[in-house]
Amino acid sequence: MDKWMSNYIERINSTGSRSRVGVTTSVIGLLSNFVLFLIKLFAGILSGSVSIITDSMNNLGDSASSLLALFGFHLAAKPADKEHPYGHERFEYISGLLIAVIIIFVGFQFLLTSVEQILNPTSIDASSLVTVLLVVSIIAKLIQGRFYQIASNIINSNTLESVAKDSFNDTWITILVLISAIIESISGWYIDGYVGALLSLWIIYGGIQAILESFDDLLGSRPSDEELLQMKELLDQYDEIVGYHDLLVHNYGPNQTFATIHIEIDDSWNLVKSHRLIDQIEDDFANQLGVELVCHVDPIAIQSERDTAIQRQVKAIIKSINEELSFHDFQIELIDLQPTILFDLVVPSHFTQTNQELSDKITTKIHEKIGQNYTVSMVVDRHDLLEEL
Repeated sequence: MDKWMSNYIERINSTGSRSRVGVTTSVIGLLSNFVLFLIKLFAGILSGSVSIITDSMNNLGDSASSLLALFGFHLAAKPADKEHPYGHERFEYISGLLIAVIIIFVGFQFLLTSVEQILNPTSIDASSLVTVLLVVSIIAKLIQGRFYQIASNIINSNTLESVAKDSFNDTWITILVLISAIIESISGWYIDGYVGALLSLWIIYGGIQAILESFDDLLGSRPSDEELLQMKELLDQYDEIVGYHDLLVHNYGPNQTFATIHIEIDDSWNLVKSHRLIDQIEDDFANQLGVELVCHVDPIAIQSERDTAIQRQVKAIIKSINEELSFHDFQIELIDLQPTILFDLVVPSHFTQTNQELSDKITTKIHEKIGQNYTVSMVVDRHDLLEEL
């Protein structure tokens, strides 16, 4: 089954259209969830179980979610235009947010229904037909969840990954509903309303989690450690560069990643040689990582014995204050006839000392050990992505 589903999705994806996989998957999800809604609704009415009806409405909510996902994938596939130069892929995130709102609404509606069932319980009848219908629903949800999961892995879609998890969660919900229906039918205990309330709370919790994930996507979250390590490993391959820092990453959709970084190079290089290296780095990022990178060049005087000696002294001063501190973009320039030491100080986010306290302490030590004739110009950076790895 897995092989057939993988081959089917790969054939769709072979056209190079990521959105086509999303649209096809959403259509299949829309139809299958609506069929499951009808099956469970019939079983709920037949048995008189509020928890089964609640579960059926969860599938109706899933149908609405699939419809929104379909709409989201369709709009996300629109090419960039004058008003949206980075494309429309973030619409996939917006559709995910709307799906989460629907999930919460459905959960609250059936929480009220379940409370009413608890206050005024009625008996249910878990007949053989009801049992068969729920077992069929469980099998169908497992297949659906696996289909979503395979599609998510192939096109790397957070939206499909979320609906895959939701499908597997629905499987456990239906198993719980089936067990509770059988127990109540045999024992006569009125547990149906309590199970329905539990399922409603689970649905609401899932919706809240989905909203938080959508907020992260829309606001812009930190890249994963795996993504940052891939970028770092690629940069480390260039022996010609002195160093790199100040990496910034922006996502405008699953396939729209832009980044900027400062690259330190020998200041004796000419412009053509520097440009050739930067072009190579940007091309490698685009081809190997799918990231549109823009590099800023920082010239470093590695051939100057004076600058190199002072840099070593500054490093010793900073490490004497705290081993976790580091710096980059070190330069010595003559500004208004005054020799000036310039660098960026990288401070871990957990440090409690203020920027001014650190700056004053380091400046004092530089004046003591290197000389009062140097002006110190320092930029404190507490959010360096690469330093946090």
